[in-house]
Amino acid sequence: MSTMGDGTRAVRAGLPEPEQFGATLPGPVFAAHFHLSGEPVGPYTYGRDGNPTWTHLERAIGELEAPGEEVGTTVFASGMAAITAVLLSQVRSGDAVVLPDDGYQALPLVREQLEAYGVEVRTAPTGGDAQLALLTGAKLLWIESPSNPGLDVCDIRRLVGAAHAAGALVAVDNTLATPIGQRPLELGADFSVASDTKGMTGHGDILLGHVTCRDPRLTADVRRWRKVVGAIPGPMEAWLAHRSLATLQLRVDRQCTTALALAEALARRAEVTGLRYPGLPTDPSHVVAGRQMRRFGSVVSFELADRETAERFLSALRLVDDATSFGGVRSTAERRGRWGGDAVAEGFIRFSVGAEDPEDLLADVERALDTVVR
Repeated sequence: MSTMGDGTRAVRAGLPEPEQFGATLPGPVFAAHFHLSGEPVGPYTYGRDGNPTWTHLERAIGELEAPGEEVGTTVFASGMAAITAVLLSQVRSGDAVVLPDDGYQALPLVREQLEAYGVEVRTAPTGGDAQLALLTGAKLLWIESPSNPGLDVCDIRRLVGAAHAAGALVAVDNTLATPIGQRPLELGADFSVASDTKGMTGHGDILLGHVTCRDPRLTADVRRWRKVVGAIPGPMEAWLAHRSLATLQLRVDRQCTTALALAEALARRAEVTGLRYPGLPTDPSHVVAGRQMRRFGSVVSFELADRETAERFLSALRLVDDATSFGGVRSTAERRGRWGGDAVAEGFIRFSVGAEDPEDLLADVERALDTVVR
């Protein structure tokens, strides 16, 4: 499948060999246990260890993460389950890890837990490849590029090379880009991690995450962690996720095209400041992003004057839900500062572009901005 286009690959990924009168994508397998005689050497023995529905989905994601290669993918009940599986399966008391200080909002909670376990945590911003300065003696480098919510980008190849030279493993949180926007394993990373709650499944109705590795030993570590803590997805969620992958390329292409158009429109508005979108030629990260990203994602961030202005803007939108997730077919936006924990201004907006007609969405945003400035 390495020579197929992204759309063809997404439609076909992970499907079993055709069987006469069988379903193209078999339905979810609901089983806590399986028939098992003699020695437990088969693929499915108990529901916490494995499930055929997971297997189909894991193969599909692996084909998207690294077309034509043998990789191991492990699916989890959420993106945070995937993140913690990588970190806590690899580090021990006395180790050091390097995290971004502008990444996903839950990373400070992860930092607290790691430090409670005796792990040294070092942090630096994503932009400017600032994490490079903290790699000496580290066990693992965690990269989030583009970062959430600020949309900064780092040079993943450069950071991976430096980390490996220093003896550190590298994990990349690829949630914002998805595998058809960026392939961390091709850039040298040891782990590609994502919250599939977002763009991968794209409908805002599933919590899911995954980890993909080239090294079978790392895959075994991650899968053992999943077994120990029981952070497993339900078969229905896994089946729905696999079904949703078929439209991944269609969704992401539409979202990225509209996101760029939105960023261009916002750049013309005097009341908008701090605009960030890696696909915008004037964005500070555009050159680096263009070297490693194949698509620039669905999220645009910007600032309005203050909290009140941002909330009036969000209230004036008719086609955009005020909601906290991103990557879905329905556009969402939020004043990110309402949660606390992110180093953003009170008027900071994270806007996730959906699959609406671009003309309708842009008209809605322009109308809402006009309402705000009157």
